[in-house]
Amino acid sequence: MNKKLAAALSGGAVLVLALTGCGGDDTNEKLDAWAKQVCDAVQPQAAKIRSANAAIQKETSDNSTPDEVQKVDSKAFQDMSDAYKAIGAAVTKAGAPDVENGEKKQTDAVKELNGISASYASLKKQVDGLDTDDQAKFADGLKDIASELDKLSKSGSNALSALEEGEVGSAMSRQSSCQTATATAQATKS
Repeated sequence: MNKKLAAALSGGAVLVLALTGCGGDDTNEKLDAWAKQVCDAVQPQAAKIRSANAAIQKETSDNSTPDEVQKVDSKAFQDMSDAYKAIGAAVTKAGAPDVENGEKKQTDAVKELNGISASYASLKKQVDGLDTDDQAKFADGLKDIASELDKLSKSGSNALSALEEGEVGSAMSRQSSCQTATATAQATKS
């Protein structure tokens, strides 16, 4: 059962990578400075999300007790919630990117990141409330959580995609900290 949870999770971690655009090399110093600020702030949070995913995947072995699974999942969901909130704060702090509709793109992305953070906080609450004394109930509860995770991983990152398209994506792709996050994510995805 926890394998389904791990599979759903690995999809969810990809959301953060919407902030690591790719593209051409038209330079805009103001936009490059914005991208550097955001990418530098995203890097440690992306690492935190990868680490939380790895912890859950490690705990998927069939010999883990419900107590162990609950403890690891709870901490991982909290870490993910904190990471997405921190990324939202970083985008807020960076201000609007110097592009057409930059302010709307920034606002939408922050709203989306905060929503993702709240979703992981809700999953943490759900996993904390599971009955670890009854293995069948616990497995059913995990199934519900895996289903929520699956929805979360599929609930596109439209605002993030909109934020990183065009010039912003190009500027982000020039930042080494965004390139590192993308490379690691691609390795995690496969």
